[in-house]
Amino acid sequence: MPNFASLSEGAHLRDVFRRFPRGVTPLLHLHDDVLRRDSELSVADRELIAAWVSGLNQCRFCFGAHRVMAEAFGVSMDLIDALFADLDTAPVRPELAELLRFSRKLTLEPERVVRSDTQALLASGWSESAVYDAVMVVSLYAFMNRLVQATGIVPGAEYEKPDAAALEQRRRGGYADWGRREGLIADKQESARPIID
Repeated sequence: MPNFASLSEGAHLRDVFRRFPRGVTPLLHLHDDVLRRDSELSVADRELIAAWVSGLNQCRFCFGAHRVMAEAFGVSMDLIDALFADLDTAPVRPELAELLRFSRKLTLEPERVVRSDTQALLASGWSESAVYDAVMVVSLYAFMNRLVQATGIVPGAEYEKPDAAALEQRRRGGYADWGRREGLIADKQESARPIID
């Protein structure tokens, strides 16, 4: 049962955003900017980091949603399970494993992140821009995980075994497009309006 009395049992993130619309439009655009714009990190890498952070934060809803998103962009669910079982032995590219270690530290022990952590990432082949993009994903999901956990929403069955059509839908468009389909963003003109005039 959600933690807010105005949300019904089985409420989804769309229901939270309908009930509390403040900031939804810029938040969905931020998702597109962080997770879909051109980056040295692929969309699959960024969605994997979103799932990784959400799992570390024990946010079942965001973990389920981004585990499916990662799968839609080519990440095996078996790989995600292997990462959580043991990052050191999971069959993942060495440079991505290094980025996931850094993301884990930034998620669980942010006060302990130091320059040598960034230097290790640069030594593994990532650029500063790629590291910053990873930091943006970790930071966005620190925010989203807390929002979801505070409202008490839980994942639905759609995240258990998505079919090919569900995965294809996730590959098309972006987060603001989802917001428009769900009626959370009124139209393209409104969604493009600057926050400060």
